[in-house]
Amino acid sequence: MVLELLRESGGPLSGEEMAKKLHVSRNAVWKAVKKLKEAGYEIQARTNLGYELLSESDALLSENVCSHLSGAARHTFIEVREAVTSTNTVLKEIAEQGGKEGHVLIAERQTAGKGRLGRSFASPRGTGLYMSILLRPRFSAEESLSITTAAAVAVAEAVEKVTGRRAMIKWVNDVYLDGYKICGILTEASIDFETNGLHYAVLGIGVNIREPEGGFPEELKEIAGAIYREAPPPGVRAALAAEILNSFFGFYESLEKRPFLPEYRSRSLLTGKAIRFVCGNKKFSGTVQGIDEEARLLVSLENGEQAAFGAGEVAIDKDFLDSLRSKQEKGMG
Repeated sequence: MVLELLRESGGPLSGEEMAKKLHVSRNAVWKAVKKLKEAGYEIQARTNLGYELLSESDALLSENVCSHLSGAARHTFIEVREAVTSTNTVLKEIAEQGGKEGHVLIAERQTAGKGRLGRSFASPRGTGLYMSILLRPRFSAEESLSITTAAAVAVAEAVEKVTGRRAMIKWVNDVYLDGYKICGILTEASIDFETNGLHYAVLGIGVNIREPEGGFPEELKEIAGAIYREAPPPGVRAALAAEILNSFFGFYESLEKRPFLPEYRSRSLLTGKAIRFVCGNKKFSGTVQGIDEEARLLVSLENGEQAAFGAGEVAIDKDFLDSLRSKQEKGMG
């Protein structure tokens, strides 16, 4: 790959030399360099010397992501597109056409990004990581919740590995940093009703890397945040995407044993907190006791009953989030 050769060279490298090493034409090298420049890499063409990589960028190229992959994640196929309606929508179409497990679709922007419960997900160019993963799991539909919870842990671990800051999880699938939601996860599946298994599952992950120009939409300002307030370090989106995949596929190999559960519990934002909970048409209030072996939320209800919820929506009081943010700002969190 041209980018890898430029990185390894430590100085100018001629197009002819790269062409020989890659067994391609010099014109193919020139086109690859042009594509890298368009993606944001600073590459200087020096007369009689060749090309020199001067600086990295936050370019989302498949080779950038692949260079950080390890373990089972190295078997994934990374596809990057400039724009899609929704990475989940497009990847479901690919799944219906026989797409293979491990196909990862990443987009620079989404025109119709999707969140849970039919909500939209703001997806402007260059400010986030928007990706979906095609899975063909060999377990029952009931186990599909494990895909989402494992993904939440994978995102939290990846954020911590890339930034050094500890991310928390608001059950069941929202990742928080410094009291703000930085990531949403949406798993959509096709069920085989004869076997009660899954034809496929598409795992969608959206991470806010930095705030969009002008800030988040009015309806999201109180909740949404981003990993970085200033410009992120070069290459952080590709590195974060790879670390998410490394962590997730490490769990996925033995997902039914729930290897992610201890970390999921330790990162629970809700344990010990009073919450308001909506499940279907019913509303509940109580205090979260923890997460059980099925990754369900354990709640002591106001009437004294104990309940385990496998699905639903938790509302967090603004005062609770404000206290988290205040602690972080004071360096106490």
